[in-house]
Amino acid sequence: MPDGPLSLPAHLYLLAWDIPKTEVTGADQVPRLVRAGALIELARRGLLVDEDGIATPTDLDSDTGDAVLDGLLELVRESRPHRWRTWVTLRTRITLDAVREQLAADGYLRPRKKRALGLFPTVDYDLEHPAAVEALQEEVRRILRGPTVDVSERDATLVVLAAAADLRVLRTREDAARYEKRVEELVERVAVAAPAPGKVVDEVRGAVGATSVVAGG
Repeated sequence: MPDGPLSLPAHLYLLAWDIPKTEVTGADQVPRLVRAGALIELARRGLLVDEDGIATPTDLDSDTGDAVLDGLLELVRESRPHRWRTWVTLRTRITLDAVREQLAADGYLRPRKKRALGLFPTVDYDLEHPAAVEALQEEVRRILRGPTVDVSERDATLVVLAAAADLRVLRTREDAARYEKRVEELVERVAVAAPAPGKVVDEVRGAVGATSVVAGG
């Protein structure tokens, strides 16, 4: 799967696009999905660690050079301690907006200004490279169908989180039972390849698909 300059939360946002409908699918889950990806990315880079279930910064100075990740890292540093699952749902709009702005700057999205209720200025986004997103989605489908052994830890994490959000662009309702075992194999793949981030993946994936939101912010 292409890594490129995009972080895990950016890839997860693109995965949620329903290309024929030209919109993001699973609007309730996407903010949590993107936030979960950012938390995992920070854990993979060693900037957030687990301390008795609490997402804990390792220091007060390091950053990633990625605006999405650094914005979340600053928020965690400046807030009182929270569990990983809380961070999946707390003030998610901050991370979602940052991802959209990053993807627009990188040419993946095109911002379109409009006015909500004819009064309040807002920004919507159109997808600029549907073929690239379709290829990304097809690669996730391939991983869901294929063997586990050739899947990297990062790609396994991407698919596990996307499956937790139950993105309809990645599988049909009939696929659910067939893919359930496959997803658990990928969870195990992450746990073996990277134990520390793997524990965080296990913590956050249930919160991605939860029906109740603490605060979207």
